[in-house]
Parts: sequence; C-alpha cells; structure tokens
Amino acid sequence: MRKFAKWPAGSDGEIKWATDRTPNITESAGREVLAAVPATRDRPERVGNGLDRYCGWVQIPFSGSPRSSIGVEWELELVDHETGELRSGASEILDRLAHRGGGEHPKAKYELLESCVEVITGICSSVGEALADLHETVEEVREEAGALGLELMCSGSHPTTDWATQQVSPNPRYHQLIDQMQWMARQMQIFGVHVHVGVQSGKKAVSIVNGLTAYMPHLLALSASSPYWVGTDTGLASYRSKVFEGLPTAGPPYLLSGWPEFEEFMETLITAGSISSIRDVWWDIRPHPDFGTVELRMFDGLPTLLEVGVAAALSQCLVEMLSTQIDRGQTLPVPHIWIVRENKWRAARYGLDADIIVDDQGGTQPLRQSLIELLAELEPVADRLGCAEQLAGTHEVLARGPSYQRQRRVAKNHGGDLHAVVDSLIDEMRTGRPAVVG
Repeated sequence: MRKFAKWPAGSDGEIKWATDRTPNITESAGREVLAAVPATRDRPERVGNGLDRYCGWVQIPFSGSPRSSIGVEWELELVDHETGELRSGASEILDRLAHRGGGEHPKAKYELLESCVEVITGICSSVGEALADLHETVEEVREEAGALGLELMCSGSHPTTDWATQQVSPNPRYHQLIDQMQWMARQMQIFGVHVHVGVQSGKKAVSIVNGLTAYMPHLLALSASSPYWVGTDTGLASYRSKVFEGLPTAGPPYLLSGWPEFEEFMETLITAGSISSIRDVWWDIRPHPDFGTVELRMFDGLPTLLEVGVAAALSQCLVEMLSTQIDRGQTLPVPHIWIVRENKWRAARYGLDADIIVDDQGGTQPLRQSLIELLAELEPVADRLGCAEQLAGTHEVLARGPSYQRQRRVAKNHGGDLHAVVDSLIDEMRTGRPAVVG
C-alpha cells in the first residue's frame, strides 16, 4: 500500500526542509532537552499554555512516555430509556460517582454536552489492560445512569436527536469554545474514540504523525458510525468527521518538518489569540506534549468494546512499526497533503467501499484490500506487543460490517425506523460485540 515517495529526510526520519530556524534541542535518553546554550538561557520564563520561553525563544517540553504505552478515551452517549433520545445527565452521574467514591472520579469526565460522559484509562502497557480498565469504568457509569433512567451507547452521531436541543456541560472551557466558535461548536453533537500511544520524544512524534497520515482512511472507514444526522441519512459513512472539520483547527494535521516547527506553529497561534493552549488544536492525529504521546483522534464513536480494542491495537501497532522504521534509519513514506485530504473524504463518504489513492501518480486501490494487506503487515508487530487478539478482531468487524453498515441494515429491516437503530446500538454496547444484522 505504502507507495508514496519518500520525502528528503535524515536517518532519523525527520523531514528536512529549508528553514532559517536553527534547531535548539537535542535528544538524550528519549527526552528532549536544551542544547548547549549560553548561561542566560538556563532558566525558562514560564509563559503558560504549555510553553517555556528561553530568551524570546519558545519551547514546548515533551514528556516522553514509555514506548508504545497506551491510553484510550471513549465518549459515551446518554440516551433516555423510554424515548431513545439524547438526554442530559452527565452532571448527575459524575456527582453520584464522586459521592460514592469520596471525590471526583479519576476516569469519568465531562465532555462538551451534558448528554455525554467520557471514560478514560490510565497509562496501560497493553491493549488488553486498557480494555479492562475501560470496562470497569463503563460499568460504574452504567449503574449510575440506569438509576436515572438513562442508557449508554456510542456512535459518531446520534441517529435522530437535534443538536439544538442539547445543553452544554458546565465546564468553563466549553462555554468559552461556544462563545468563540458559535454554531460551529454548538452543533458538535458528535462522539469519538481517541487513542494515545507513547513515544520517547517530540522529534520522533512529529515524524510518526506525518507517517500515520497514510493510514487515516483505513482507521476512519473501519470506525465509521455516523451515517445519520437529525433523522436523515446523510449518504456518508462518517458524517461526524465532516462536522468536526467545521472547527478551524480540526482535520488532517499539517505536515511539519520537525519539533521546532511544531513549537513555532503553536507559538504563532497562541500569541495571535487563535487558541488559548495546545489542547485547542484538534487535528485527526497530533503530538500530545504533556502526555508524551501521539494521539489518534479520527475514530468515530465505537459501539462495542471489541471495536475499541481494534482501534487501539491498530493504533499501537502502527506507531510501533513507524517508530521501529525510524530507529533503523529508514525514511517514512508520507503522502502529499492533498492526497491525505482526498483519501479522508473518500473514507468518510464511502467507508470500506472507497478506492484510495496509493501513489503520487494517482493510482488507486480498494480500501478493503489495502486494509487486509495492512493487517498482514502488522501481525508480527501485534505479536510482540501482545495485542494479536485485539488486532484479529478487525476480521470480525470486516465480516459483520462497520457500524455505519450495521445501522443502515437495521433501519432497512425496520422500514426506516431509526429508533430501532438506537435500540441496536444500546444492545451492542451492552454485549460488547458487533451484532449480526441480516
């Protein structure tokens, strides 16, 4: 699949572009540290927003993580037991969890809407550990939600609920976002899964983000679960991905030459007032300096724990494969940005039925075939990481169809009734496996 030209690069896999900036960091023991600098640069000015300033030069510390460690974030929809519509309840659920636990729950959080609770893992060494961590928290949330007449489900978009009816959660950050972005943020009634994979340095993280752009259509199509929007079939496999792109800092990542350019990019946006912190850059794939990870964010909301495991295993294996290639002095193939954007559109529109561009001459390949070839390439990596079982779950998803296909089959079998689709999504989350829909 990976037939793109290799961009000019050094043995470390970092893209080398002409620039008048002199790199001011080196890599030591997997962490980014200051290069030899004059004594006047030995102490940074704390300027906030994750930035340190050395004599007018902003640096973003990257907290390197254990290699290929993993963390997962899963955004859960709260739906009324009787109507199947989204219903506010996050504050009550989180308050009840805090009361019984003696403090704020460390792994259940607010999201933008009151009809969503995000569950997160700790830092895990394997995909299996992450899934067990998620399952435990989901069951706690489910118990409190049930006491309020609420059910849990997950999909990229709710099939019927109108976003204009939803309440924003009390977190001040989200109200600031609404005030700044207006309707572009207010309509974000969308839900996703994010996977963090640990890397040793920011330098390597930028190279891996660039390389991962070739696999965005595979990951998006396999997770696509948002064919419906406010009661209408959009014709897309992943409408969520296009809604999210309405925000100015969302969408495919910029292909940067290295960590210094990432620092420059962030400094420019923060200084200009475009963003308030690094967290306001919502690329589909991004370095996360505080966590020391590469974060993969293009996944639609996944209805089952099995599918979350597939997304986590694919993410961990891809990051590990690219990291190993960099260590061996190989240069990562990186598609042009216009190919990245076109392939993402094809995956969002057609899902696994897309034909994606696989070379600089415009050659194409069926996405399903490309994904099967990728799985074969990743199997040895999965064996080393201990996630072979979760990676193999991809074949079950391919056999039963990603969620967007299953939802449409349910609707067809029930004469277009989207409430039946909601019921099926609730059932799938409860069982943890994709349903067989004839």
